[in-house]
Amino acid sequence: MKKTIGLLFFTILVCTGQLYSQAELCQGAYFTEQQGYDFLQSHIPVSLEAWTERSEKIVRQIKAGMQLEQMPAPVGTAPIIHSRKVMDGYTVENVAFESLPGFYVTGNLYRPLRKEKSYPGILCPHGHFSNPDTRFNEDTQKRCAGLARMGAVVFVWDMVGYGDSKQVTHTIAKALKLQTINSIRALDFLLSLPGVDSNRIAVTGESGGGTQSFILTALDKRIKVAVPCVMVSAHFFGGCVCESGMPIHKKGDYQTNNTEIAAIAAPRPMLLISDGADWTKNNPTTEYPYLQKIYALYNQQARVENVHLPNEKHDYGPSKRKAMYAFMAKYLQLHPDQLKEPGTILSQSELSVFDQQHPLPSNALKGDAAVMVLL
Repeated sequence: MKKTIGLLFFTILVCTGQLYSQAELCQGAYFTEQQGYDFLQSHIPVSLEAWTERSEKIVRQIKAGMQLEQMPAPVGTAPIIHSRKVMDGYTVENVAFESLPGFYVTGNLYRPLRKEKSYPGILCPHGHFSNPDTRFNEDTQKRCAGLARMGAVVFVWDMVGYGDSKQVTHTIAKALKLQTINSIRALDFLLSLPGVDSNRIAVTGESGGGTQSFILTALDKRIKVAVPCVMVSAHFFGGCVCESGMPIHKKGDYQTNNTEIAAIAAPRPMLLISDGADWTKNNPTTEYPYLQKIYALYNQQARVENVHLPNEKHDYGPSKRKAMYAFMAKYLQLHPDQLKEPGTILSQSELSVFDQQHPLPSNALKGDAAVMVLL
């Protein structure tokens, strides 16, 4: 009886996210804007050696905080790819693959029709918006299709709990760990595709997808170019359990913030896209100057850029995509003359992975508790 009660109590804890000391979680606007600025000013490394030591410590704590010191072994089953649609200059396919035994990553694969000897690969994680199925929305489709027309193989996948990814809720306690595993396995999938050039791999996402972008870039050097959109901030740490629900920013006397994590991209090319209506409003005066100092340690200041749109809001709208396209073309040898965003927007049913003809595999886990045991 005591054992049963103990197991029940543990299940309640893991499903409500109460496994970690609140003192170790840096959530939302954890710093004031001034505190964020002061923190960066007090953490400007004096040398490349000092930054190397600091960045390695940051990576170690990210892994420890999300309980990912050791990546799970790849599952090894073949991906599910179906319903190829030929569009204007590109194709779209519906994709699922196991990131963990019984957990499926769901998304869409965009490929150019133009034949090349090799292709850049671009990952496009999405963020939190009012549409709970952000993978299917117009801005996401235009971003992926635009990049595919320019010559890239592009993969966009669901945040957990969004779109087809309904095996768990988005508020599962270890969402950060699960989404990071999914990001790494999405990268594995992209690199497994014929013709994808491992030296031309990029990631770009907005909002929570921006968080996924800079965390993946920090953890995996296979990412060669990063464009986190409307997310990098010195004072805001992400307001969702999938961004700050595990202690990756703080442990005892140790503290970091998302700008330091983003800086681990150096000296790989990075573009910050910011606006005037959210926590990226200070990018030109706070976060970007700090990143320039880190890139200067490598003598690569020109590889980090900031496009700031003070009159815009929190999204991945047309002008933000325009800035991203130019940056990707510059560093991935894309074809900007082929850029044309689609006029045809596909329906959710056309892009969905699982339906009557393609049911969720029988080994799929169901429910937060079952997946938490796996994690």
